[in-house]
Amino acid sequence: MSAAETEQYREGIRLFNEEEFFECHDVLEELWAETDGPEKKFIQGVIQAAISLFHFGNENFGGAKKLYITARKLLDVHPAETMGIALGDFLVDYEHCFRELLTNTEAYPTTVALQDELVPKIRWLDQRG
Repeated sequence: MSAAETEQYREGIRLFNEEEFFECHDVLEELWAETDGPEKKFIQGVIQAAISLFHFGNENFGGAKKLYITARKLLDVHPAETMGIALGDFLVDYEHCFRELLTNTEAYPTTVALQDELVPKIRWLDQRG
């Protein structure tokens, strides 16, 4: 990645961690359009994860669940440490956040809500503690 692309990637991750999921999507989508190879699918997975959380927060549970599944398919194939982030840790937290929605059998869930304390963060490898 070029320096500009790296900065754009870092900005997208910052927005994700600030729970600015739609804005994260916008920033990373520009980068995604210019990227090739495995990095393209990885960035697409991060975008899908962001929008799944956006939908979950807006109680669009069907959209949230669908995008969660798509994001997992895109991200699960990558190593636990990918593109400078602790992807494995994120995926554990991401699944925990969605567990209640994924296991709910109601057609239109009424007892499910995005819990602020479970919203996953993306940690940089150089900032793991």
